Amino acid sequence: MLSKEFLSGEWRKLIMINYVINPDILMKFIPRGTRIDLWNNKCYVSLVGFMFKNTRLKGIPIPFHLNFEEVNLRFYVQYPDNSIQDYKRGVVFIKELVPKPALTFVANTIFKEHYATCEMNHEWLNCDDKQFVKYAWNINRWNSISVEARNELTEIRVGSEEEFITEHYWGYTLIDNETTSEYEVKHPKWKINEVLDYTINVDFESTYGQEFRFLNNERPTSVFLAEGSEISVYPSKKMKFQ
Repeated sequence: MLSKEFLSGEWRKLIMINYVINPDILMKFIPRGTRIDLWNNKCYVSLVGFMFKNTRLKGIPIPFHLNFEEVNLRFYVQYPDNSIQDYKRGVVFIKELVPKPALTFVANTIFKEHYATCEMNHEWLNCDDKQFVKYAWNINRWNSISVEARNELTEIRVGSEEEFITEHYWGYTLIDNETTSEYEVKHPKWKINEVLDYTINVDFESTYGQEFRFLNNERPTSVFLAEGSEISVYPSKKMKFQ
């Protein structure tokens, strides 16, 4: 196991918008050696917005890059691992949006991810027993996702959809037909806030490509807000397949 973290910080107030889709749509994005991870025989993609706070690269704070928004579209995979006689549960990102070009450069160069840079902002409001969380980004036009949620935190139930969405601790990236990148993400089990209302104002085609245009007209299966936590991202490794 890799022992020294590459990137650390906090992921906070994660809006997680989840859709059930046909897995055939994801076939060209699946890294070699992995397979789609299903929950109750359903294939999910999630649109996720959050704040990355107190960011550190190898323990060193990054000037002007401590706190920033991120919005990503992701799906879920398994990677069979003979060393643990089981499989690792991971995430594959279609695209990750951030507001700083340096973040995009590091993520795409080191982790071979699919980051893009655009103008972004966020809004957090608290009022009595409720909170309002919003993330917005500008690609051709302003897009946004927002929720109104209770302030009270609740535990994630074992075996629930929320557990499936949040409990993936590996990242996998398609490098080419023979190569997959793997990295580990560590964080404690999260707690969630009940969402009372939500708004999705997103042009999925402009942001994520023609394959995901249909999501413009889809109703999500679920929307929840996770409080988040401190996180650690460990160095990636490349795996070759014949």
